[in-house]
Amino acid sequence: MTDTTDSATKRKWQFPDPMVMIFYILLLASLLTLIVPAGSYDREEVNGATRVVPDSFAYTDSDGAFSFGGVIDFLFSIFVSIPRGLLDAAPYLFIVFIAGGLFHTMTKSHAMEHAIGTMVKHIGMERRGLIVWIGTYLYGLFGIAVGFENNIALVPVAMIISATIGYGNVVGVCMAVGGIGIGFALSPINPYTVGVSQTIAELPLFSGAIYRFILCMASLTLLALYINHYVVKLKDAQPSSEDESGLTKDISEYYMRKSDKIIIGAFALGIVVIAVCSYLSGTGALGRSWYINEIAAVFLIVSVVAAIASGMSANDYVANMVEGASKVTGGALVIGLAASIKIMLDDGGIIDTIIYGLNATAQAVPLQLLAPVMSVIQGVINFFVPSGSGQALVTMPILVPLADLTGMTRQLMIMAFQVGDGLTNLIVPTSGGTLAMLALGGVSYPLWIKVFMPFMIAVYILCFAFLIMGHYIGY
Repeated sequence: MTDTTDSATKRKWQFPDPMVMIFYILLLASLLTLIVPAGSYDREEVNGATRVVPDSFAYTDSDGAFSFGGVIDFLFSIFVSIPRGLLDAAPYLFIVFIAGGLFHTMTKSHAMEHAIGTMVKHIGMERRGLIVWIGTYLYGLFGIAVGFENNIALVPVAMIISATIGYGNVVGVCMAVGGIGIGFALSPINPYTVGVSQTIAELPLFSGAIYRFILCMASLTLLALYINHYVVKLKDAQPSSEDESGLTKDISEYYMRKSDKIIIGAFALGIVVIAVCSYLSGTGALGRSWYINEIAAVFLIVSVVAAIASGMSANDYVANMVEGASKVTGGALVIGLAASIKIMLDDGGIIDTIIYGLNATAQAVPLQLLAPVMSVIQGVINFFVPSGSGQALVTMPILVPLADLTGMTRQLMIMAFQVGDGLTNLIVPTSGGTLAMLALGGVSYPLWIKVFMPFMIAVYILCFAFLIMGHYIGY
């Protein structure tokens, strides 16, 4: 008698594709709009910035009427939110396409390969652990000084470094995205979170930076240890057929050609321009916005320089840009799908209600544990409001009076906000910048969560310890 059990019934469960998982989250967010009552805070304009008015929360009237037509409209609105999300996230989508084209063009010029090959030749393959340490701190420095999404073009560089020293993309992504994310999250001079929050709290700009700097460096050290002693030993850390190849010739043969120096110099100059202009924009000194569109424009300029310096024809340049963009299409579309979640929550009018409920729970927390609890609350809020400066404008006008009422220092409340907002960006699927970097790194969101989550638990424990200690030392 033959076995009627076929392979389909024995199929092993697999983690959902990122698009499938995010669609499930979209459905859950849609259901929340039916369960959670709508509400809102009043807003006011103060010095050109929109702020929430504390104690102004009120529930929005709803007739609660049920109709078949209303159900159909609700179901249809879920699918309408997807193209709306794609449009809303268009800057992120296009910077992924442009960055993908830029690095494919630079790859074709072999400038990046020659630069990294030369670096590895001088350091030595036998010291590749040191390369991981240097890379982690370097990416962390970019996160501290430049920002988060602003560093998106640097992610593919880590993939080449990782492949060059014999590892797969996952090691490079942990080094780049992890380093940038930790640096940005805990930056002592972050103008988007710390700067906005301290302005609202009426504290000197970037005051208390030394304590935040110590936490930031301790977290980057923990990350470097995690990569070198855990990630590199994982099966996922081994190179696969999908990983970009590292070097095409023996390490001893590498040196920097004149064209390589021009291309790498143009790329480095572009990063410096982005860093300086982003910082000046964040502090208001630039006098104009400098964000995704401007960064994408810098990427385009660098790609043109790379094409000219390497002797590419115009047709070859366009072909390389299109081919590079095509390699990151899937990741770019995931960003647009994730953006539809916030659209559904906005349309349902429940974001302020969620913020109100989460902040209300802080009233019953012991003072010495209030900072870690507020950090967790901010992390939950960040799922719904994935913008550091935007979240600061929404929550800090509420949290600053709360700190005063509970006896918690304003400086510690800002640090709790910074930890909760910044670290969560590395794992929530609503963070467009993280999804964009993962797309360029060739690592799926499920794999990222699988590999990186143990580190997230460890770094949260470290940060909570600093927050509790901050209470006792009067930070």
